[in-house]
Amino acid sequence: MQNWITSFMEQYGYFGIFVMMALENIFPPIPSEVILPFGGFLTTYSTLSMPYVILSATAGSVSGALILYQLGLFLDVARLERIIHRWGNLLRIKKSDIRKADKWFDDYGYWTVLFCRMIPLIRSLISIPAGMSNMKFKLFLLFTTIGTLIWNILLVLIGSALGHSWEKILKFMDIYSSIIYIIIATGLLFFITSLIKKRKNYN
Repeated sequence: MQNWITSFMEQYGYFGIFVMMALENIFPPIPSEVILPFGGFLTTYSTLSMPYVILSATAGSVSGALILYQLGLFLDVARLERIIHRWGNLLRIKKSDIRKADKWFDDYGYWTVLFCRMIPLIRSLISIPAGMSNMKFKLFLLFTTIGTLIWNILLVLIGSALGHSWEKILKFMDIYSSIIYIIIATGLLFFITSLIKKRKNYN
């Protein structure tokens, strides 16, 4: 996949960067950790300039995030409550649990979106609960853009600084991603364990 991504970017320049970053948000297996450092490397030997690489990457990333935000709007809390009303007994989840989660996102969602835009995998998926909680569009766009811009600038600058050795950053990002995945897995395990305990208490 890495060769396909870099070839596409070399061939289509700014447009290629825009498309890759949009797809990266919709399909997380396409890694920004490859796209952005390589984009930075391109500025060292091609006619591409760093400001426009960052701008193209940010525009593509935000565009992809907006698609997932719209998906979240479609899967709003009301629809979730109807699903829980029908299937909640099997999962031991109540409507009140959904409302609590929605309220938490209303209170802290903007900062969550900002910081999660700099975390692999979650950076893409965070747009869905933002839409589900009906986060104000302008604020979602603002915090998404700020978080995305910080992430993009950092990785593009690193790619430019490393030059032909830009791939070295991938080893570090693999470690960073692995730590994040372990945290996510631990969180899921804790959630599943809580559901099992809750179900036993219910019975």
